[in-house]
Amino acid sequence: MQVSHILFVDSPVGAGFSFSRQLKGYEVGDISSTLQLHEFLVKWFSDHPKYLASPFYIGGDSYAGMIAPFLMQIVSEGIEVGRRPLLNMKGYLVGNPGTGESVDFNSRVPYAHGFGIISDQLYETILKHCQGQDYSNPSNAQCAEAMGRFNSLISEVQQAQVLLDACVYASPAPDDANSKMDGSDGRKILKEEIGLGQRNHPPARPPFGCVTYGYYLSYYWANDRRTRDALGVKEGTKDEWVRCHDNDLPYSYELKSVLKYHQNLTSRGYRALAYSGDHDLLVPHLGTQAWVRSLNFSVVDDWRAWHLGGQAAGFTISYSNNMTFATIKGGGHTAPEYEPERCFAMFSRWILNRTL
Repeated sequence: MQVSHILFVDSPVGAGFSFSRQLKGYEVGDISSTLQLHEFLVKWFSDHPKYLASPFYIGGDSYAGMIAPFLMQIVSEGIEVGRRPLLNMKGYLVGNPGTGESVDFNSRVPYAHGFGIISDQLYETILKHCQGQDYSNPSNAQCAEAMGRFNSLISEVQQAQVLLDACVYASPAPDDANSKMDGSDGRKILKEEIGLGQRNHPPARPPFGCVTYGYYLSYYWANDRRTRDALGVKEGTKDEWVRCHDNDLPYSYELKSVLKYHQNLTSRGYRALAYSGDHDLLVPHLGTQAWVRSLNFSVVDDWRAWHLGGQAAGFTISYSNNMTFATIKGGGHTAPEYEPERCFAMFSRWILNRTL
């Protein structure tokens, strides 16, 4: 069933197959990259006017959960002053989203306690000595010591999905990575891994059962000439594709908080969906619930289960400002990667203005 067209954008510059002809072009941040996205949308809709009448939504997961409402704010301001092309903007959605607020990190503590990752004693110590603080930046020795123990304990689990085994991240490995590859599953490396493009930094190969095995395969898929031809990647613009870490690009984190954009946009009548994989320890659903509630809008559809195939697929609550919050049962960071069927059901119902 098709419910929408989706336009994916590699952003910021340097991510995916995006590139700059000058080194200075890679020096971007929250504000400049969002302005680039806005410019892209203006040009894309100008070139494809047949889509202007279609309802338009902006979405982003994880850190893009900060960019999406900021971009939405910029677009909405353009609509208010009549900037052409006039987009039929209806709303936005954010998954396992960051906000820039301390609640994003602080909510890991009660979440880890609820999952039995930290003890009652450590939880009580953190509450006692870190009260009122940003847990990621302790201001006293007792809090710092407790958070050191906390970080050590959560490192024992796969924080993106706490029920899964901790696996190799499958990012670029040192030159001797091939000697470290785990071949215990008895499977041969795909034939496509050899002789089809420039591959200088292959990642370590995790066991087949690890969730990161897909990341490992993505390296070979993205460096396959057939993939690039299908995607229309221009010859010579991107040599080797690698999964990057947060600090691989000269990116400036400039947005301190995006709660004001959520407040502004939903107050103006735009629809919003915030959803969380309920097994995500990186941006726990507890924190997302907390900031959604902090917008101080009344509840119109109280907390209840939503279903797929006769089973609870998660839980949801809706507010008078057209904001809906939903959890995805079994989802991690980010939810669609772990529970695509449930996420598609949630998205389809919401985008079509149906009840979850």
